[in-house]
Amino acid sequence: FFGAKPEMVLLGGMIVVAQMGDPNASIPTPQPVYTRSMFGAYGGALAHSSISFISAAAQDADLGETLGLAKATVPVKNTRGIGKKDLKLNTELPEIEVHPETYEVRANGELLTCQPAETVPLAQRYFMF
Repeated sequence: FFGAKPEMVLLGGMIVVAQMGDPNASIPTPQPVYTRSMFGAYGGALAHSSISFISAAAQDADLGETLGLAKATVPVKNTRGIGKKDLKLNTELPEIEVHPETYEVRANGELLTCQPAETVPLAQRYFMF
């Protein structure tokens, strides 16, 4: 279930989100179990367990201090040169055509076909509650 509903989310070593049943239950395993915010998602805890990305110029101008940000600030760099070519498994840019009446899909003139899926990962059964 991790891809759809993580058991717990830790941020900077603090529990931010976890699966939890009814907080008023008198037994240790109440159902249904919902994703709920925990103590790491409230108050000053969130500011101490996360960072804000800002430009190098803003970092040099001490913008985080000027704005009174509680989070630590970290400058980003080399973002203007990053593009599709830098992706490891997704560098293709085919010419996509969809026929308006038959809905046939072609990539660079080649017809794309596939059989209907029998099962779909992370589908409805993972989201009953």
